[in-house]
Amino acid sequence: MEIDKTIAFSVHDERENEMKEILTTVYEALREKGYNPINQLVGYRLSEDPTYITTYNNARSLIRHIDRDELLQMLVKSYLVG
Repeated sequence: MEIDKTIAFSVHDERENEMKEILTTVYEALREKGYNPINQLVGYRLSEDPTYITTYNNARSLIRHIDRDELLQMLVKSYLVG
């Protein structure tokens, strides 16, 4: 074992993983309840009205843990970077 190696830690990467997990959970909750998840998430993003998100599986509460601007930034980055 080499003790001179430095382990990199990134809070930003951890936050992106957390947001992705939340979005996946919310997406699945919307899908399971019969909604079009993309339309509902876009409606939420544009209006900031949490009623676009179902309360099923605590999805509405979870989505509020993501700042709307942070969400948009992550989505654009994901789209452009791949």
